[in-house]
Amino acid sequence: MEEKKPVSVIILISAVVFQAISGLAGGIGLISDPSGQTLGIPSSWLHGSPFDDYLVPGFILFSVLGIFPLILTIGLVKRSYWSRGLTQVLGLALIIWIIVEILVVGYHSQPPLQLIYGLLGILILALTFLPKVKKHYLTNN
Repeated sequence: MEEKKPVSVIILISAVVFQAISGLAGGIGLISDPSGQTLGIPSSWLHGSPFDDYLVPGFILFSVLGIFPLILTIGLVKRSYWSRGLTQVLGLALIIWIIVEILVVGYHSQPPLQLIYGLLGILILALTFLPKVKKHYLTNN
């Protein structure tokens, strides 16, 4: 019989699922409309950035912050040996994404997506270091 998952593990998996859905949806939105209009993102935010439109950021969002967390979700649920360490990479990637975004396009408080996803990255990273999460993924299943 499988042991009950600690609440911290359930929160971690939920946060990674949320990121996967957000990354896939946002990435698809930017890839299908690189102007950003469909998602309500002004193209003026790209001034000073290396991008003419949101196509490349959309691909990065879709793959690194969408597909990658989707794969991690499977690993976390199955308690794969690699899942916790790579989830730390996801948390760092999300934090770095937000920092770079703020440096390139500035901080935008409306909508507060940068704040939300920055905090999500911190949450994901912090959860992976909790003793119950570490034990859950280091214990043989």
